[in-house]
Amino acid sequence: MTTEVLVHVRPGCPFCDMLRSNLKRSGLKYRELDIWQDPDAAAAVRAAANGNETVPTVNVGSTWMVNPSIHQVLAAVKAEAPELLPQK
Repeated sequence: MTTEVLVHVRPGCPFCDMLRSNLKRSGLKYRELDIWQDPDAAAAVRAAANGNETVPTVNVGSTWMVNPSIHQVLAAVKAEAPELLPQK
């Protein structure tokens, strides 16, 4: 199974918008999951965030991060799936 960057979001979340903008600027490919539309994604976020639906929550391999910075996301990708890092 291929590791991917999963970004859990919800509509109207300014922190999600900020992370999305930084991810696009970085060139990192990711898949976005709307926790209001995907019950499994919402359950995964609750498991990672102590029962809360805090977004953005990012999953890379075995690493889960609640409201991470772009630097934290890139560090997790480097550790878990360096092949996903954008080529410079």
